[in-house]
Amino acid sequence: MLKNNGAVPFKNIPELDYKAFFSLNTVLVAGHPQRHCVTYHGIPSGEKTLLICCIADDTTGEIMVSSCLVRKGQELEALSAQVPGFERFEREIHENFGIHFLNHPWLKPVRYPKNRADHSQTIANYPFYAMDSDELHEVGVGPIHAGVIEPGHFRFICNGEQILHLEIQLGYQHRGVEALFLEKKGLMQRVMLAESIAGDTVAGHTSAFSALWETLSKVSISEDIAFSRTVALEIERMAIHTGDMAALCTDVAYQLGSAVFGRLRTPLVNFMQEWGGNRLGKGLIRPGRNPYPFTEALRLRLLTILTAYERDFEEMSAMLFRLPSALSRFERTGVVTYDDVVSIGAVGMSARMSGLNRDIRSSHPTLLYPELQHQPVIKHHGDVYSRLQIRREEIRQSMGYLRKLLEKVPENPSLGSPQRTTFTGLRPCTFGISLTEGWRGEICHCAVTDEKGELRHYKVKDPSFHNWMALALSVRNNEISDFPICNKSFNLSYCGHDL
Repeated sequence: MLKNNGAVPFKNIPELDYKAFFSLNTVLVAGHPQRHCVTYHGIPSGEKTLLICCIADDTTGEIMVSSCLVRKGQELEALSAQVPGFERFEREIHENFGIHFLNHPWLKPVRYPKNRADHSQTIANYPFYAMDSDELHEVGVGPIHAGVIEPGHFRFICNGEQILHLEIQLGYQHRGVEALFLEKKGLMQRVMLAESIAGDTVAGHTSAFSALWETLSKVSISEDIAFSRTVALEIERMAIHTGDMAALCTDVAYQLGSAVFGRLRTPLVNFMQEWGGNRLGKGLIRPGRNPYPFTEALRLRLLTILTAYERDFEEMSAMLFRLPSALSRFERTGVVTYDDVVSIGAVGMSARMSGLNRDIRSSHPTLLYPELQHQPVIKHHGDVYSRLQIRREEIRQSMGYLRKLLEKVPENPSLGSPQRTTFTGLRPCTFGISLTEGWRGEICHCAVTDEKGELRHYKVKDPSFHNWMALALSVRNNEISDFPICNKSFNLSYCGHDL
């Protein structure tokens, strides 16, 4: 068992036969909503594949890690047959290593990476679910998006205007991020890869990478580094939530809300540029050091921005949440039940919208979140309105956290010049894992080193990997005209999924 930002000698991870591996991980999760799979993937091991499964317990803060060595092409009973939340992880393992999972709900490709096991499976012949009826029709949307969002294809089966089924096909981007973490040898190259995993989650993914690198290097960070990362994460949360509120207003033709919330996002991202030179926060977070220490001038500037932001945000929110025409579109639209989010293993806002308390800031806290004693925002109706309410309440919560943090800005230990840490190498033959609560939800980075302390394996999981199924479930029995607001109310990541 590990804690967040923990590491263990790789040989200490229990290696089980598949029957015991199957029993352990299904028993750990089935019937226990406080537990879920944070990552389940394969590692090449000669002619075989080593399966690694990590189950997080949100009540104890522990992460249970187990492994199983299997042959390529071997047929295995699917964990998904008992716990649906494993389905996408098993699809990825099947796609990458050719392992066949028996009784899987639908064992089809996830990403179509270049190094997939079966190149006869192409995105052009994706096996869409189909219904044969003269009364039904199909509607295809994408993969070229009408706006500026990344590529993804949505295939609807409809009875008139009513959606019966939505299938989401991704896999159009092939950046090979995980392989590049092994190919690139410089720490700066790798941290820039982390910054580029998902452009709207720079602080989230870079914090996870940095924490993992520090864990594997046995490096402890100073309070000012933890302070800066916590501040960056909460500003990123505020900025993206605000932009999403603007987009939801756009999708219900409420132009005043769209304009005001869109404007309010700007000073937040502009502050990131004032602080570190980039509106998205690139360059701000680095392993073992603080390249842009938080100064008194920045403290006063951020407080001024928050004061102006809060006034206009509360005024606009009050108008939006009293507007019948907007509320009629948000309420009872795109509902996902508690049982469904537990079943699929949803994380972040996509879990909390339906009453499932899942938030790394409270269950596996790091940085300064233990001092903030974070209490997750929980809603229970699972609709667009619940997701909108969570954004509003988390923005308020983030403002409160920022003001509390700004009461006492830690001094930089190097007396004004950016602190630098010399990394002498990673621990050899070690497994490490890091979880960070990004604005979408749980981010997981894990790595394995070899005998020389070089990276042998690197694995990234964006919260969208869990939550695309929640979007597909949310639109069932809704009218197809409600799909845009359902989609935007989740705002999942295409690039974070495809890697």
